[in-house]
Parts: sequence; C-alpha cells; structure tokens
Amino acid sequence: MSTRDHHVDIAVAGQHIAGTLVSPATSIPGVLFVHGWGGSQQQYVARAREIAALGCIGLTFDLRGHARTDSQQETVSRQDNLEDVFAAYDELVSHPNVDADSVAVVGSSYGGYLAALLTEHRPARWLALRVPALYKDTGWELPKKQLHKDPDLPAYRRRHVRPQDNRALKACAAFRGDVLIVESENDDTVPHRVIENYREACKHAHSLTYRIIEGADHGLSMEPAQRAYTSILVNWLTEMVLGARQQAPVAQGSARAGAAPVEAEPHRG
Repeated sequence: MSTRDHHVDIAVAGQHIAGTLVSPATSIPGVLFVHGWGGSQQQYVARAREIAALGCIGLTFDLRGHARTDSQQETVSRQDNLEDVFAAYDELVSHPNVDADSVAVVGSSYGGYLAALLTEHRPARWLALRVPALYKDTGWELPKKQLHKDPDLPAYRRRHVRPQDNRALKACAAFRGDVLIVESENDDTVPHRVIENYREACKHAHSLTYRIIEGADHGLSMEPAQRAYTSILVNWLTEMVLGARQQAPVAQGSARAGAAPVEAEPHRG
C-alpha cells in the first residue's frame, strides 16, 4: 500500500521534536444509500455497517416526506427528493476521508430511480439498483404521491421504454461505471419489463451484474429475502472495492440468488 508522509513538530517540555506522520495515500470509498418511497434510512443502517467493514464510509438519510418530515409526503415532488439526494451526496464527498472518485450509490425502488438520476449530475463509480421504479417524465413538479393516480402508470411500466424517452434510463445509458441490478421474483409493483428497460439502458456500463431474489416480493417482506439482498449487495461491493484497489477488471455476471435481519422495505415504488 502506498503511503504519504507529513512532517510534524511535537511539543515536549517547552521544546519541539521532529516527527513524521505516515498515513495511507489513498482515501476511502464512499457509499450513499437512498431508501424507497414510504421507507426510511433505517432500512439501510445495518447494511451500511456491513459496508463499513469493507473500509468504506456509508451515508444513510431520510428523504423529505419521510420519517420526521412525513407531514410533507402529500406535497413533496421528485425534484424535491432529487435535491435531497444531491445534498446527501455532497455531504458524503465532503468527508475528508472519502475518495470523491470512488463513490457508490445504492438505491431501492423510488430510491433506485433517484439514484439513477443522480448520476447525470454527480460522478459515481458504482451504481446499485434494487427493483428500481420507473416514472413518466411528465408531471415532474407534481407531488410524487399524485403520480400513482395516473391510470396509465401500470401499463407504462409494462412497456418497452427507450433511454431517450425517459430521464432515468437516459442517465443509465450515459453511465460508464459498474452497475448492479437486483430484481424480486414476485414483484407486483415493479414488473420485469421495468428491470429489462434498466438493463438495456445500462449496456454501456463498465460491467453489469444482474441478480434475481427467488420468492421475494417488492418490499422484501420475508427475512430470507432481506438476507439475500444484503448478501448480494455486500458481495458485489466487496468485489468492486477490492477490484478497484487492485486495479483489476471486474467481470460481468448474471445469476439467480436464493435466500442468503434488517427492517423490511416498503411495498410502494
């Protein structure tokens, strides 16, 4: 491991003696966790602790309209929540030990949608999307909760959508880092067509890893599904971080994951 030296003067008995402080030359990767609609940061705190064991600094946070600001849920818009993600990202990379060139963004459902949008405005090296939701670009300034009143939304999520026709997919098409996409086998909120749209949009990524959690619903209501997702995420980030440290290429992958405790995630996308 490369190091850097910093010369210091150490005060002792009215005098100063010379010293050299030796520290790692590289900073630490940062990981930003974005929860889904109706959830909170608590769903990612346990996972953030596991990620910290890899030598990463993680940040979880509550989107406006959730937790202590849940009174705003009727009025908060996608723009408001995207600004929340911007602010959280900026807070993470402002940490003196975080390597701004080695940031992972992890999002679930609505949080995955926002995480994809973030990459259009902030640099990220890794992007992990669990059951990422998809919305029409129209009505951007409307309260997010109103979007589900659109009778065409379920049908929209079952259509093939090109990257040039959707902001989140367009951001994924421009992303050149490593991507993880995780699907729930029995998801009644984000259908398989949405996952396919995201996978197709990420075709220019440095690597794309795709996993299906067998028997899982959208919100990971069963503990085995929660453990499976945690295992997938931690293993993938371990591979990414260690690969980056060794500067070795990361292979593409696609497989099905079986059951591998954290709080169950919400069922609303």
